[in-house]
Amino acid sequence: MTATDREPWMLRSMTAFATRSGAHGAMAWLWEMRGVNGRGLDLRLRLPEVPGLEAALRAAAGRHLARGNVTVGLRLTAAAGAGPSFCPAALDVALDALAETERRADARGLALAPASAAQILALRGILEPMETAAPEADLAAVLTADFEALLAAFTAMRETEGAALARILGGHLDRIAELTDAATKMLATRAEAIAESHRAALARVTGQPAGVEPDRVAQELALIAVRLDVTEELDRLRAHVAAARTLIAEGSPAGRKLDFLAQEFMREANTLCSKAQNAGLTAIGLDLKAVIDQMREQVQNVE
Repeated sequence: MTATDREPWMLRSMTAFATRSGAHGAMAWLWEMRGVNGRGLDLRLRLPEVPGLEAALRAAAGRHLARGNVTVGLRLTAAAGAGPSFCPAALDVALDALAETERRADARGLALAPASAAQILALRGILEPMETAAPEADLAAVLTADFEALLAAFTAMRETEGAALARILGGHLDRIAELTDAATKMLATRAEAIAESHRAALARVTGQPAGVEPDRVAQELALIAVRLDVTEELDRLRAHVAAARTLIAEGSPAGRKLDFLAQEFMREANTLCSKAQNAGLTAIGLDLKAVIDQMREQVQNVE
């Protein structure tokens, strides 16, 4: 099944938990489904021997889940009221036979060990066996249908967690956009400060306290401007913000793409810090790195 075959999804978390119980004929069951972070979809099934059930569950899960370490457990038991039934007439016959056996043994001088209640109940006919369970093929179909309801509850919890993640990630992206704009506004101030610092440095080196040749200063400043230009980094940060917002709006599965974007965010922030040559711009770069790191932690849980 390809991504285009899937239903449209909102952003989902990979963390979720769901339980469900049911009964059919003489059988009752209890489902338990847990999900945590995972690089791909790792579905671990702990099932009783029901022919055809595992393949059907894997196919159903593949239609609803894209990523995560997911464990599904199923426990089958006898349904309430489907256990062995008690037959008083059979018990009377057994007790009469037991009394007659003890009387005859006593007449011959034989001592018999007393029979326990459990031993008496184990005699044939006193406890009638429960009715036959549903045919295995039928049981597999019933369980598969019930599993769909379990999946619905599981994915609903994923969506609830995903909605919270979307809000958190949106806040991080807002902060990254604000810091990027602040860095852009600081570039003009930084250029002036670098130019003044460079003029002073050249004056010290050349020994000309009155100043330095304008052409020499212009050449040096041009080289510095090329080497320390961060316009492209800031433009890419804005592009990454827009791409991340689109991915969040499109919904899961988006976790891997968001994780890749988070790495690209960090790459641009690191470059910004290395080129800053300005205390204010460096501070913005460090703030960017802190926010991006927080965002990446949250992205790890996105399906």
